[in-house]
Amino acid sequence: MGHNRQRFSKKKSPQKKEGGKSVGDIVRELRQAGTPLSDYRERSLKIHGLICAKCGREFEYKDRNLLTVHHKDGNHRNNPSDGSNWENLCVYCHEDEHSRGMLGDYLGTKDK
Repeated sequence: MGHNRQRFSKKKSPQKKEGGKSVGDIVRELRQAGTPLSDYRERSLKIHGLICAKCGREFEYKDRNLLTVHHKDGNHRNNPSDGSNWENLCVYCHEDEHSRGMLGDYLGTKDK
């Protein structure tokens, strides 16, 4: 019995746009030009301190990995240098913050 085998061809790389740059070129330039995304975390810890904005728990430097940066407006690309869109939350409060929205969405759809 013969099997039909599909041939998978290699995906073609994106064509260069009118400006002469491929998508890969543009992504590479953006990565080189911008600061690393994790940079805002260190800035937030420096600005707001090693304390959870929700529960008030204070952390020592060695335990700062338990603090996360929450973007108040939900936009991870909105990183003003004054830290106005950030709040440091411990991992537990950060999880709670995001699951509350999901729970609210779920409960809101049950009534409909």
